[in-house]
Amino acid sequence: MSLPRSYRAYRRTPGDVPRSIEVTIEHLPTELGSDDVIIKIHAISLNFRDAGMLDGRYIFPTPERGVPASDAAAEVMAIGSNVKNFKIGDRVSPVLTFKDPMAEGPGAELDKLGDEVGVLAEYAVFNENALVHIPKHLSWEEAATIPCCGVTAWNSLNRLQFESRDPKVFLQGTGGVSMFSLVLCIAAGIVPIISSSSDKKLDDIRKISSLVKGFNYKSEPDTVKAIRELSGGVGVDVVVNNTGVAAFPTDLECLRNKKGIISLVGFLDQEKPVWNYNVLYGLIVKDARLQGIRGGNKFDAENLNRFLEEKGVKLNSIIDRIFDFDDAKAAFDHLGSGKHVGKVVIKVC
Repeated sequence: MSLPRSYRAYRRTPGDVPRSIEVTIEHLPTELGSDDVIIKIHAISLNFRDAGMLDGRYIFPTPERGVPASDAAAEVMAIGSNVKNFKIGDRVSPVLTFKDPMAEGPGAELDKLGDEVGVLAEYAVFNENALVHIPKHLSWEEAATIPCCGVTAWNSLNRLQFESRDPKVFLQGTGGVSMFSLVLCIAAGIVPIISSSSDKKLDDIRKISSLVKGFNYKSEPDTVKAIRELSGGVGVDVVVNNTGVAAFPTDLECLRNKKGIISLVGFLDQEKPVWNYNVLYGLIVKDARLQGIRGGNKFDAENLNRFLEEKGVKLNSIIDRIFDFDDAKAAFDHLGSGKHVGKVVIKVC
């Protein structure tokens, strides 16, 4: 198949927030770099950060006119003369961050995907170091949920490595990271406890597996009590915090007495926490760990993809809705509304 000279992409509009996105015409390079790969993007999934860059809720500076989104599933269409790990027709995805302490040169570190360089486009060009193979058994739409969301979930769950014999995990909310974490827990035989303000969402999620437990944080505002009851009185091994630092004292109380982990992922709360810093000493008392999660690196992505393929894990249950490429704005609006359960996906072709 011959490559087009130009293709469509979306870019953020300039100016103050709230911003929008608009279609632009981009051009493929006339000469491909020796280590570069041209990919045809089949599906894209959105993360909260993508909507946050438009409405001002993202906690880091956002460049104007950048191409949004970091998560995509794509097909290799052309390769440079020095590319060793990919061939035309391979199914791939870009990685959010590639950090190899031994790597040098182009592609050794890519940690701004979705800021200036993104994947909300029909085609893209990446250094081969920024790509990984995706599981063969997944659809384009399923595979598009992996790069940022999936790897974030993987690392939030400590790569599914736990010290207790009957691990349990508390997942805050029903967004993408929580739902991906839930599917990973089920595949590994780990009990996920998920929270939501919607009984209907909880009922639908419980249908995924008998392992799933959940509670409505509006009707049961005492989170610690709910977690204790649903965990058999022992607490959880990991809290995947998708809200922000204000919940930290509660997270700590939800942990088991020893060796628990709080994975801080979210930044929904924009206000300064009201808890006293002395609560941090609770980490010592419980021999616990607080870790910030900002996605992961290429090796994390490869290990996650290997796990998904070996276990035959399907991801269709975490996809809330699929939009056409022409309806990308509506996809962002749906994500920003908070009505979704899991991932919002955009189908390109």
